Amino acid sequence: MSTTQEATATVPAGLAADAKATAREWIDANMDRLSDWHRHIWELAEPAWREYRSAAWYVERLRAEGFDVEEGSGGMPTAFKAEWTQGGGGPVLLTYAEYDAVPGNCQAASTEETPRDGLSAFAPGHTDPHSALGISTLAGLLGTKHAMEVHGIAGTLRYTGEPAEKVQGSKVVHGLRGYYDGVDAIVSFHPFYMLPLCNTARWDTQCGSYYSKVYSFICDEPESWQLSANPNSPIPASHSAARAPGANVALMQMYTSSRVMQDAMLPSFGGWSLSDAILGSGQATADNLPARIAQIQYSWRCPTLEMAEHVLAVLDRNAEHAAAMAHCRVETTWVARNRPGITNHALAQALYNNLEEVGAPIYNDDAVAAAREIQSGLGIEPMEKPFLDECESLISPQDAETALREHLAPWQKNWTSDDYVEMTHYAPTVRFYISRPALKPAPGKGAYPGWVMNALGGIPAAIDPTIEVAGKTIAGTFVDMLTSPDLLASAAEEFKQRKAADPTEALLPADFMPPTGLAWPDYAPADGVGFGAGAGERTWHPQAL
Repeated sequence: MSTTQEATATVPAGLAADAKATAREWIDANMDRLSDWHRHIWELAEPAWREYRSAAWYVERLRAEGFDVEEGSGGMPTAFKAEWTQGGGGPVLLTYAEYDAVPGNCQAASTEETPRDGLSAFAPGHTDPHSALGISTLAGLLGTKHAMEVHGIAGTLRYTGEPAEKVQGSKVVHGLRGYYDGVDAIVSFHPFYMLPLCNTARWDTQCGSYYSKVYSFICDEPESWQLSANPNSPIPASHSAARAPGANVALMQMYTSSRVMQDAMLPSFGGWSLSDAILGSGQATADNLPARIAQIQYSWRCPTLEMAEHVLAVLDRNAEHAAAMAHCRVETTWVARNRPGITNHALAQALYNNLEEVGAPIYNDDAVAAAREIQSGLGIEPMEKPFLDECESLISPQDAETALREHLAPWQKNWTSDDYVEMTHYAPTVRFYISRPALKPAPGKGAYPGWVMNALGGIPAAIDPTIEVAGKTIAGTFVDMLTSPDLLASAAEEFKQRKAADPTEALLPADFMPPTGLAWPDYAPADGVGFGAGAGERTWHPQAL
């Protein structure tokens, strides 16, 4: 920290306040552009590992703003690293963009349920929305850069493009490749997704571990299933002979056995979960030959590594036996393997102080009108104030922690999952949440359909307040870090102590390569040429069921 302290120890009194005002003024002046940028990424809605156009847009934008940009960072085609430096010395500060969407959740920026123009409802859409996550951090980054230029503040801003967060695929790779090395502090943002984490920062309870692994069942020699059948037939797998069960059977054995055993994997408390996805890599037609390959991905979220390792042992054992039953072999591919997060009170409090200065999002008449139109269309009496009260109010990290702990087991240290946790093992990190637009439930009506929040995430009047507040909060926090050596020194000392208490090393080898070549869902140009290249018009399959 000596270089940082030397570079910032003589900053003039009042510089931080002036620089924050400059950064916020930049964001105010550029909100129309930021809104347009967000809508562009929201409309692209590219899924994990296939965010070709989204990543290209960020690379072009950042270069236009004066950043040095490395495309394809860490060997990931849709990742990037951008960096900008002013003056000698100064802190190195990092934030990041995410931009992947979720297959099967295509929704227009509309007050009724409808897919975006020309696409199936099964195309991807931004459910979180990561589109707002990325443009919010970009707003904070560019606002900070402008303030540094105006006020002559030394330091380095590093910005990483983190694809495939929905499978938590990139941050472990960037960490292993050294992209977080030498960073003094990291700010991690996400639009709020569950109460009480709304307009606040995480305090003690960080996200837990996340493991994700693909099991590939491969039937290499289906003809050897019954060697004595039709010995004179020139056809290796005679249609009249008993044939190998094949890869589809292995997959179904794996699927059903793991589902049946799920209750026995871990106790039914602690906030753990197991989910699965069958990848579209098998045979595309119902032929009468044994399936040669079938793949299933499992992802599990656990508050402790011990729990995650036990689930892993059960799944590995199930896969081995499912393969043997179906005359197959099994190969496994890691997608992600993350450690639980490490908190930093110094940074969490500093960020929340800035959030208090900015204030919670406020929804204007256009946002309220859109929300009321959605309610009316669902048969709900439109409310005078349709948004959750929590969306327009703040809660301190300490109060949010207290409210959260009321619903958790006393022994449970971590809750939910997100791959920012890997970053917390490389540098002091603060994780914070700003409200995304969410509607108040109507008595007796139950939860709103999922498309409602997705749609609100694309309506500018509803989502722009998230971008504005998050961007200004990040910029203010960065300015504090750039001008206060004591803040970074406190954060560094706390990080050192917490790392000593949790010295867990990375869970994947240093040469781990992300499995970008697996059969992840993808867009295809309508002309069928340049699959994934981002050229031409796009379609999404299936168009219909």
